[in-house]
Amino acid sequence: MSYMPGATAVGITFDQGVVFASEKRIAYGNFLVSKSTKKTFPITPKVGATCAGLVADMQLLSLQISALAKIRKMDLKRDIPPNTIAKMMSNMMYERRYFPLLTQVIVGGMIDKPVIYTLDPLGSVLPDEYAAVGTGAEMALGVLDPQFKENMNEKEATDLAVKAVRSATMRDSFSGDGIDVLVVNKDGITEFTEDVK
Repeated sequence: MSYMPGATAVGITFDQGVVFASEKRIAYGNFLVSKSTKKTFPITPKVGATCAGLVADMQLLSLQISALAKIRKMDLKRDIPPNTIAKMMSNMMYERRYFPLLTQVIVGGMIDKPVIYTLDPLGSVLPDEYAAVGTGAEMALGVLDPQFKENMNEKEATDLAVKAVRSATMRDSFSGDGIDVLVVNKDGITEFTEDVK
């Protein structure tokens, strides 16, 4: 995937919601383009997303899906569930398959129960309890696979997400410069940034 900029992003479900974490670096080949890029996105008050790949494509996708979700909410008069948001993203990505949005996406949230989905640039939707995308995904999954457990609390899941991204930044030269965290629970969305030590 030499045409895609590097990144590391993870998504984890916990007992009362989902947590997304991603690092802040954008690098094309040997050139470090940015050290402060946000790759976590609130889509609705109950659904968030994170990405690896072309951030511009994800910014466009998140804005369009967020607008469509608001319209759909006005029609249905209820919150739009994460599976619907994932399907809307999938449809948009598949429609552009000949000129694809070059981004890998983890999207999820909380309506009745916490769920996350991974989408590739052509719109495949893969449900999971935790996921990692980007050039640092192997390192992040090396942390997530043995340490993830069902029904973790919010602090455990957040700590694990940060630990997974931090471990990727240690070995993946395309990842680094801080970690953005987005947590979705029944109360809504909270965001914060952690330094990479």
